[in-house]
Amino acid sequence: MKRVPITKFGLLALFSASVVFAQADGGPDGATMKESEPGIPVADPLVKEKCGSCHTADGKGNLSRISWVRTTPEGWAQAIKRMVRLNGLDITPEESRTIVKSLASSHGLAPEEAKTVMYLPEKRIIDETIIPNETMHGACASCHAYAQPMSWRRSKLEWQNLENLHVALYSQADAQYRRPAEDAEQPAGRDPKDKLTRGEYALTYLPKVAGLHTPEWAAWSARQKTPRLAGEWLVVASVPGQGRFVGEYSVKPGKAADEFVTSTTLRPLAGGAAMTRTGTGIIYAGYSWRGSSKGATAAKPDDMGSAARETMWFAPDQQSAMGRWFWGEYQEFGYDVKLVRATAAPAILAVTPGPVKAGTKGTQFHILGHNLPASLTPADIDLGMGVTATKILSASPTELVVTADVTPAATAGQRDVAIAGAVLEKAFPVYRNIDFIKATPETALARLGGIKFAKGYQQFEAIGYDNGLDGKPNTGDDVALGPIDATWSMQEFMSVYYDDDTKYVGALSPSAFFTPAEEGPNPARRFGRNNYGEVWAVATAKNAKDKFGKPLSARAYLVVTVPMYQRWDQPEVSR
Repeated sequence: MKRVPITKFGLLALFSASVVFAQADGGPDGATMKESEPGIPVADPLVKEKCGSCHTADGKGNLSRISWVRTTPEGWAQAIKRMVRLNGLDITPEESRTIVKSLASSHGLAPEEAKTVMYLPEKRIIDETIIPNETMHGACASCHAYAQPMSWRRSKLEWQNLENLHVALYSQADAQYRRPAEDAEQPAGRDPKDKLTRGEYALTYLPKVAGLHTPEWAAWSARQKTPRLAGEWLVVASVPGQGRFVGEYSVKPGKAADEFVTSTTLRPLAGGAAMTRTGTGIIYAGYSWRGSSKGATAAKPDDMGSAARETMWFAPDQQSAMGRWFWGEYQEFGYDVKLVRATAAPAILAVTPGPVKAGTKGTQFHILGHNLPASLTPADIDLGMGVTATKILSASPTELVVTADVTPAATAGQRDVAIAGAVLEKAFPVYRNIDFIKATPETALARLGGIKFAKGYQQFEAIGYDNGLDGKPNTGDDVALGPIDATWSMQEFMSVYYDDDTKYVGALSPSAFFTPAEEGPNPARRFGRNNYGEVWAVATAKNAKDKFGKPLSARAYLVVTVPMYQRWDQPEVSR
């Protein structure tokens, strides 16, 4: 191998990177880099023991670097893992879990701060809406989710240290930071030729929106308390392609005050046998649930009895929660869940059959709930404007069956249901027409596999919509009606001519479940290419037609790509 000599410029670059890295990632503190903001003291003896040899203490109880950042449980687990890998931290798994618990509570996020980025630990693949402008997209979201930096709160110096660390570790970061800021005005008095860069803009923007000290954290630091979640909870869940569920979520105390044991029963609204799951969970910072659960032995990739990770956000009053229970090699399967604490008061969980057409008479509604009153008259049941209960067919504490009429003049939109003080918002939609449909997710990703790597699957659904009050599709008042019956097919996405992606990328089932093909070169394909490609997943409604009498249709863009051969540091926190 030919040796390439290191020039003086190369030596300078290596030296600069090593200095930046030392200053920015737990090494010797930079002599000229001093904190001007008050830190958050570290009181935990184990944190001091394991972190104090590199992170120096001051007279106020602060540890360098650590006292000037706050983050989620995942963020602290990621930091510990990096310290082990790069700085030789000697720590056991049990010590690591204990430190994550401690720092997530004393140097974590307030519930309000964490809620906007919960989609990151929930492993949701979404189009991010929290990115403020193109400059911040280029500075932070070109390589990872924007929720990654927004899951942290840092002092101004720590944001500078983070940028320095990126420059030291990732070759492309410096180029991204040096690009001109697209959305920012030049500071007054600055030479017009010296354009403000993305990196400079980020270092003025991030301390303002994600600074170390915030009113939310000050309030939560005072309010934070021992979690008291033990008891019975009511759960509502939905799984793409598999429907909606209601049930019970029982929480019992675990080995520690912040650890719990769970059991779940879920009943499908469409009918069928109930499912059970058992698991464990940990509460971080008084509201962040990280757990795991499993049901019966899973027989197929999307089996709802599969072992799953649970990520939930509990409201500060510990009376409700929401989140996702997910599984799959790429976390592509999951329950969307909502919990509410079961009390003596009545509660409404769900209403079937779902969307009801204006002008319909004698529709049979099943109102599922908890502690529903037995003695009711139709007048006691409020089904929303334009919907009138006419007769009670049966009543039990968990289910009311009533018939109702919908006036022909009823406005399209969601209806709230109220009974004896219990209210379920947006319980079901009333519609006038199914005006259009969407194939969801509208942009999707699957991964080849099956030989040496696991497959990454994709489930689609066809969702019907009423145009809403303005009569126009794809506007803010559109009324989502939920999944509708459709036939499914694949069409070529014409990015490369004659590549026949629909023939090679995989198969789309009648239930809209996409199974990718195997990874690796395919001798049967032109040029022996891999089975990757781009296709349209096309939904054609079975019973909904447009004004010309043709079936409504929609399509979703699907990229079928290679396995994730290399994975970045994305540690899990739960058991």
